[in-house]
Amino acid sequence: MLWICLLLPDLPLEIFTRGQSSVISGTGAPRFAIASGGHYPLIVAANQAARAAGIVPGQSVSAALVLAPDLVLRDRLLDAETSALAGVAMWLTQFTPMVSLSPPQALLAEIDGSLRLFGGLRVLLQRIVSGIRALGYSLHCKWAPTPTAALLLARAGQGPSVTRSEDLADALAPLSLAHLGASADVVALLRAAGVTTFGAACALPRDGLARRTSGEFVAALDRARGLAPDPQLPFIPPARYEGKLELPVPISEVAALGFAVNRLVHELSGWLLGRGRGVIELSIAMAHERYIGVRTGVPATTLRFALASPAREPAHLTAVLRERLARVALPAPVESIVLASEVTAPLTGRNLGLLPGDEALITVPLLDRLRARLGEDAVLRVAPLSEHRPERAWQAQSWNASASPPRSSTTHPGVKATPLPSGPRPLWLLSEPAPLGATFETTPWVLRDGPERIESGWWDGADIRRDYFTAESPRGEMLWIYRDSRYGDDGEWFLQGMFA
Repeated sequence: MLWICLLLPDLPLEIFTRGQSSVISGTGAPRFAIASGGHYPLIVAANQAARAAGIVPGQSVSAALVLAPDLVLRDRLLDAETSALAGVAMWLTQFTPMVSLSPPQALLAEIDGSLRLFGGLRVLLQRIVSGIRALGYSLHCKWAPTPTAALLLARAGQGPSVTRSEDLADALAPLSLAHLGASADVVALLRAAGVTTFGAACALPRDGLARRTSGEFVAALDRARGLAPDPQLPFIPPARYEGKLELPVPISEVAALGFAVNRLVHELSGWLLGRGRGVIELSIAMAHERYIGVRTGVPATTLRFALASPAREPAHLTAVLRERLARVALPAPVESIVLASEVTAPLTGRNLGLLPGDEALITVPLLDRLRARLGEDAVLRVAPLSEHRPERAWQAQSWNASASPPRSSTTHPGVKATPLPSGPRPLWLLSEPAPLGATFETTPWVLRDGPERIESGWWDGADIRRDYFTAESPRGEMLWIYRDSRYGDDGEWFLQGMFA
């Protein structure tokens, strides 16, 4: 087996800063820090601009404000960190079904069974690392034959990763016991005895070590070295995706939200790929800044829209979302964004290209672009109805991939719909039949096919009795015409439609 540990060292900070472009992390960006909260708040994390001003983790907030009076502070959100860790786990399921959370800042994944599918360890690691950076997180990545060893190597941040079990002991030996996750009392007891490294602890007599520490500590040493089973609780992805992104500062411009939305779209895409599905309907909710005073806030701006067909490519989803957001007028600055999948459907993988770079050719369907830019009701489709009268055999319908097919107004539940006729039908039907008048009588027409009798509508007062023909006009057009037979062979002739 081969386990990979993904450690997110700046998670408390990045749940806020990943919602804006990399400018927020640069030295010219606003100074931004996370505080612990409480009566004596301490600095938990700070961006590069704040660190350049002398602000470091563990420092009191009052001291930090003396160094940087313009410091932007946000209280630490432990629940948001847990949700963010679960979001990365959802994204990671596209590479392996065995993913496990290791709070507060790490994930473990078994990748041995995925190496051949993704082209080897190097290629798989490149995809994982680049993908997590696209989600907006910094990363420490290590791998080892056991999950505990991979976690220990990632926490230590030093030493090479390990692929063979026989190399585990040597790789773990110089690492500090503080990274093992043992209790502070056990680590302090061993430090007092001069034992500070993993290798030194393993060299002690097992019986004496177990009596003076605990059986769990000794078991952790064995699990890390592969001498004892090291089971991990698997992460179960939710049936519905819902990702939330906090913004470091309220944003008033819709265009500035595109970067934040792109982060959530990548997360959604990984969740969809891991489940073998595509999204049909999406919703995005933007929570607005709360006001001080009489107004406590404004309702969140919520958008819900559908795609023409299931999709999961980030480029496709991002393009549609950007078009849709461009038509929104924000009533107040936005503090956070929630992206959710409302309706999904099975979606198989697409065929790979033969030439290098073919995988990057992602096209956004014109239909999705038009509906996102013009509105849901601006693009319609023509849907057939179970009705013999041609002018009533269709209806305009909103284009929604998840909608059920239309049903005739004369069809009732439990009654089987009448099958549509098999005769020739033109692509273009007139909204109302047009009389041919004297033109039909004075110029030579050729009747190519027919007659086809359609007699219907006696139950609703709009009855018809028509004989339809496929005819060639004097100009060579192929038309669909009929004679109104309610008055015998002397009925008037009408044009109903035109063939392509």
